[in-house]
Amino acid sequence: GQPCVLEGFVKLEREVSVVLARSDAGECALFPVAENRHENGILDVSIVPARVPESLAHRACEMARDVADKLGYVGVMAVEFFVAGGRLMVNEIAPRPHNSGHYTLDACVTDQFEQQVRVLAGLPLGDTRLLSPAVMVNLLGDRWHDGGPRWAALLTHDNIKLHLYGKEAARPGRKMGHFNVLDADPAAALQLAEQMRHAL
Repeated sequence: GQPCVLEGFVKLEREVSVVLARSDAGECALFPVAENRHENGILDVSIVPARVPESLAHRACEMARDVADKLGYVGVMAVEFFVAGGRLMVNEIAPRPHNSGHYTLDACVTDQFEQQVRVLAGLPLGDTRLLSPAVMVNLLGDRWHDGGPRWAALLTHDNIKLHLYGKEAARPGRKMGHFNVLDADPAAALQLAEQMRHAL
């Protein structure tokens, strides 16, 4: 006799997310749409720009802005979507800088963390333009075996930026860092990202 919500299974084409910043005055700045792949429920790879039609990316940005406006949200947030049959379905709303926005650290004029500071300090929002296509790869604690990952494989490439979070204990599934691959050719960025995942 308890109320419940039944959800049907959705045949997903892909998942995308929009990270945005909204000021106290209602000004909104949106980052480019990211396409996300997950492994075991944890974000594995983000590809920017997302490989979706421009009209769908535009709609995702509109919907994310609508969510932030209707909530009266102030700060950085992410809105995640399922893409199925050319439609967008909101999957999750994350009220914080988000893992799928970590590419902004190296690929955008202003990153998501600077935007959060700007909002909290009452400063104008920064430029969110994409400087380069990018692929972000999460580094989970599972990779810390046999002495840890082989960072030299990554750091021989000038277009790869490594970010470690300074966590002492590595555990399976724990986010220990990420790396971003930048390339004017999105396919080349993805190919190198996949190579480096296996090289570690």
